Amino acid sequence: MQHPVELNSVIYNATTQSFEALVTVHAPQGARKYACAIDAPITMTYANAASGLATQALRRHAGPHGLSSSSTLTDAQNRARAGKFQTRQNVKMNPIAMLRRLAA
Repeated sequence: MQHPVELNSVIYNATTQSFEALVTVHAPQGARKYACAIDAPITMTYANAASGLATQALRRHAGPHGLSSSSTLTDAQNRARAGKFQTRQNVKMNPIAMLRRLAA
């Protein structure tokens, strides 16, 4: 079965002479992200590079799961509905006091 694929941060790495991207495969179980890279010359068209990166992500998704990131849609939706996103508290610190503590 073919799942929708989303390409993010597609770059050309001149050192390794490859296209790299973070590819998200959207499956019914949730989204899974793969860091993909294909060896290719810089003259390759974006469409061909995107196709190669998407194919690599789909093959990795279909096979045994290696290094990837995943999240189920229901978990994210439940956290959003419950308002359980942790926000960072503003910590006000005196820089002089901090330096004095470090120097002690």
